[in-house]
Amino acid sequence: MKNTRKAAIQDLAQLAQLFDQYRIFYHKESDEKGAERFLKERIENKDAEIFVAIQDDKLVGFVQLYPLFSSTRMSRYWLLNDLYINENYRGKGYSKELIEEAKELCKSSKAAGILLETSKTNDIGNQLYPACGFEIYDEVNFYEWTNSEL
Repeated sequence: MKNTRKAAIQDLAQLAQLFDQYRIFYHKESDEKGAERFLKERIENKDAEIFVAIQDDKLVGFVQLYPLFSSTRMSRYWLLNDLYINENYRGKGYSKELIEEAKELCKSSKAAGILLETSKTNDIGNQLYPACGFEIYDEVNFYEWTNSEL
């Protein structure tokens, strides 16, 4: 039975709660109103694709992907930026179902692939992603420049 679907604007209140939990997990301060505003903009501006996992009409997880483009491949890519399952619903396969939604998005949009980043210490993610067909790409260095004015 499929427990996932594309997020809709009607999901915003529950989705914002999950997104706030996700941000807290990554040591950010709780800001549910900010989370709702951010997600509403993503959905309304269509600059992200969000899929949700559901159990008993309750949202229990989500995945958010952003579009990227590869100049050398002259094709779209998707950045799997956020994947979160509420701690009470982990280990039930929701992450894998959401990743399958991401793969279907990739195929239906004729994208070259999905990119993601996770911490070397994320033991669960580092087991999950290879199990879902992702390969570690260690041929490049990943760099970040941070805007100190924000």
